[in-house]
Amino acid sequence: MGYHHLALATRDMKAIDHFYREVMGFDLKKVEVGPTPDGGWAKHFFYEIEPDRFIAFWELHGPNYDNKTFETGLAKAAGLPQWVNHISFYSPTEAHLAEKRNMWLGGGFDVMEIDHNWCRSIYTTDPNGTMVEYCVTTGQFTQADKDEALNALTSNDVKPSKPPKSIQVHKAKDFRRAAE
Repeated sequence: MGYHHLALATRDMKAIDHFYREVMGFDLKKVEVGPTPDGGWAKHFFYEIEPDRFIAFWELHGPNYDNKTFETGLAKAAGLPQWVNHISFYSPTEAHLAEKRNMWLGGGFDVMEIDHNWCRSIYTTDPNGTMVEYCVTTGQFTQADKDEALNALTSNDVKPSKPPKSIQVHKAKDFRRAAE
């Protein structure tokens, strides 16, 4: 079962719209506008990532929000490094992953690409400061993988995972220069 939507607050809806609609290609489907329980009001924007699955953003208004001091980055809001709390979108193939990498680079966003040995991922940062990922599974899961995961639930006596096969950083400025 998938989720219906993930809802996040933003301080800059125009930048979020540019990233998720114009760069990511998600379709803006709906906005809900209404009062908030604390006397303010909000706009709740829904971007369709696949049929009936959405990422949504709150644009909050009122005395508790107008100074815009609240943190919007998922990891930073929790006091954690950026790589901890992130959003990962499904990529069905490595060719699709390459298309998404080029989409981000063409949109002016730097990209980190990691081959984790069992999946390949690309990462960038959205205007909220949240790390966003596309990931394609490249390996098969085994019973040994499952047993190791079950053991790790109850023990810290675990061996480190194999280091990534490769890590590459792609700069948007280099991508644009190569395209000229």
